[in-house]
Amino acid sequence: MQQALHAGSAQLQLIVSGYILAIALLVVPAGRIGDARGRRMMFILGIGGFGLMSLLAGLAQSDSYLVVIRLLQGAFAGVLNPQTSGLIQQMFRGSERGKAFGLMGATIGVATALGPVVGGALVTMAGPANGWRWVFFINVPVVLVVIPLARRLLPARIASEAPPRLDVPGIALIGLASAVGMVPFIGTGEQGEAGLGPWRWWLLAVAALILGVFLLWERRYQTKYQAAVLDPSLIRNVSYRFGVMIGVAYFAGFNSVFLVVTMVLQRGLGFSALMAGLISAPFAVGSGLAAPLAGRMVTKYGRLWMVGGLILMLAGLGVMDMVLLWTPVGHLAWTLAVAGFFTGLGSGSVISPNQTLTLASVPPRIGGVASGVIQVSQRVGSAVGMTIVLSGFFANYAPLGARGAAAKTLLASIAMIGVALVIAIIDWYRRRNHEDVLL
Repeated sequence: MQQALHAGSAQLQLIVSGYILAIALLVVPAGRIGDARGRRMMFILGIGGFGLMSLLAGLAQSDSYLVVIRLLQGAFAGVLNPQTSGLIQQMFRGSERGKAFGLMGATIGVATALGPVVGGALVTMAGPANGWRWVFFINVPVVLVVIPLARRLLPARIASEAPPRLDVPGIALIGLASAVGMVPFIGTGEQGEAGLGPWRWWLLAVAALILGVFLLWERRYQTKYQAAVLDPSLIRNVSYRFGVMIGVAYFAGFNSVFLVVTMVLQRGLGFSALMAGLISAPFAVGSGLAAPLAGRMVTKYGRLWMVGGLILMLAGLGVMDMVLLWTPVGHLAWTLAVAGFFTGLGSGSVISPNQTLTLASVPPRIGGVASGVIQVSQRVGSAVGMTIVLSGFFANYAPLGARGAAAKTLLASIAMIGVALVIAIIDWYRRRNHEDVLL
């Protein structure tokens, strides 16, 4: 992409980070609009716009054009994402909801790990000049299949229902606070340096100020209209708060693992993008196998199933760390792949159960905004984890080499997953004396 469009490092940073910021800006507002005006409509709008922007991105002839298209693509992704969990909340109850979230968790795990494989294969087959374009083009036929299926299978809002009042200022404030708060964590350059300079951390204070204004506005709006963006019942929901905290810590460690492995394989050992992706594929297989089972078991074992999954994942990451330190180069690929498979089994036992338990006692009428808050928190966690790992890797690259730096920074990922485990254990003990109602 850099060669084809003659893009500078700043433009490349915007192509990546602009997409993430646009999602953060719209995911909570779109969830609220879906709750109020119809999730099927928002789902089709989001995926249709995403497909169109994918087509336009693949046709890009300049870096500035692609930056704008990626912002719009992220915006449509932000419209789409919260509708999925909201629709599951709306369409399923009890154990059936757990199964549905299990299938969604399998999709997330498999897609996260297989993305580099598919992307690497496309670049390899189409060549470096045009391969990146097909990474965008491949979305278009998928969208063309999904839209008619969505129109046929997803439930429409009941016409007789009076749509609740829409808090437009509140929607704008929460979206702005989310986006501004994420900027410091995605402003890291490709060599681990602070891409936006030290002033970026002041944006956290700006985000906190916007959030304070939002909370004051919401209190006033709820008193007057009983239609706040963040329903008071959501804020008071203890199970929901625990689930959000677990999601932040887990995704901070989860996504940064792929970054560590990719950096050591490609930058340190000279593996191709396709080969690096193939080594990560067993993680996807493990996650895909575990997630549907976890979706069925979570209604029986609750948070305890997640605790087991997190312990298994920590064990797998510990093995990966030892492999990076001591395994001969000739055996590194297959040993990482085997360790990744067992780590994937643990991961698949975490994502969908946490989604199920977090939303279990959330009323379906606010399922979209509840899902939006979860997704923003997960992206914040991912961004924080990526920043820590990227800066740590390059800080240790010169003295320790690629493998030593990766092994050391993987400990940060392990620590973040460990935080998620501690929170899950606390919630497990809490739930032993308090059974949440599945809505």
